[in-house]
Amino acid sequence: MKTLIYDGSFEGLLTSIFEVFEYKYDVVEIINITNYHQENIFSEVHSVATDTQKSDRVLNRIKENLGKEGLSILMKVYFSENPELERLILSAIRYSIKNPTQNILQDFANEDIMNIAKICKSMGREIHRMHAFVRFEKLQDEVYFSKIEPDFNVLPLSVKFFKDRYQDQKWMIFDLKRNYGVFYDLKEMDFFYPTENQHYEFKKIENLLHEEETKYQKLWQRYFFKTNIPERKNLKMHHQMLPKRYWKYLTEKY
Repeated sequence: MKTLIYDGSFEGLLTSIFEVFEYKYDVVEIINITNYHQENIFSEVHSVATDTQKSDRVLNRIKENLGKEGLSILMKVYFSENPELERLILSAIRYSIKNPTQNILQDFANEDIMNIAKICKSMGREIHRMHAFVRFEKLQDEVYFSKIEPDFNVLPLSVKFFKDRYQDQKWMIFDLKRNYGVFYDLKEMDFFYPTENQHYEFKKIENLLHEEETKYQKLWQRYFFKTNIPERKNLKMHHQMLPKRYWKYLTEKY
């Protein structure tokens, strides 16, 4: 058995997959270096150096065989943080190369393809909730800030939505669970990785709120309270439509 260790990037994963075919590995596992803890005495370890030329060739083959929609599906699997994401993506690419004219991602009789479809369904639901439940707060420096803790790493797949929707304001979204975020300055959109002290400040953002923000939050909370009709309260449906794990970041739920 061959074990390929890569740097955790999508390009690194595609480079690993290229080398699976390049060196004709049959029984193989691909592992993110951050998840690699102990060598298997029955496995030969190979460290993969990310190579954009190799990853681009795999990327182009995916687009050729599965189209942009297929690539989007595999990207969702990659960002899902599923323990088997590398094996599933490799399995799908192997299957597509053996059947280049077939839309293999619709072959739900294949167990791996079925698992990919389940992952994508969960990812799609989480992305939709991101679009619906993200709440921005205006800071003293006039940047609109939002904290998130999604079940999956969906921020990279959601940023285009926020860039298109909020083009006229500076904003920042920070993933507390994964300790990184994205900042838009009206021109460029960049990912950032804060220090430990900055992470603490992002968690305790209340001290950095703009005076206007505090007033608007109080107005919104009062409006939410006044428009609520106790007789029509349906907590079961409320929890289904608005899962409780999102409540701590919703102004109306403070």
